[in-house]
Amino acid sequence: MNPTLTALAGFVAWSLFLLVLMETVRSKLVLTKAVAANGFTPDNSNLSPFMQRLARAHANCVEGLPIFGGLMLIAAVSGRSSITDPLAYTFLCARILQSLIHLSSLSALAVTLRFLAFAVQMGIGVFWAFRLLAG
Repeated sequence: MNPTLTALAGFVAWSLFLLVLMETVRSKLVLTKAVAANGFTPDNSNLSPFMQRLARAHANCVEGLPIFGGLMLIAAVSGRSSITDPLAYTFLCARILQSLIHLSSLSALAVTLRFLAFAVQMGIGVFWAFRLLAG
């Protein structure tokens, strides 16, 4: 696989990892009867701060996947992955870093660093879109 498709697979796998982690913790809570099976909110607002951050980190991935993943898929399908290949791994690293920072803290510094990681992704996405549309 080229870097674009590898990064896309990594993005999907990272989103899946966050989902599996969330559902593993939720399953443990149900099995230990700490929370009823129907007692979860989509944002985990009735659970620990970590679980709330995990739900949001996963949602961030799901929200970004159609946009950024779409650009990578368009490049790969159209045979123009030479546009996305050079920054594909940088994009994936920024995506994972954003999630890890989100999971670790909500301090002002963490929020700033998380935004910077997202800004890198947005910049890369805008660059890719411009190049793909420019022909």
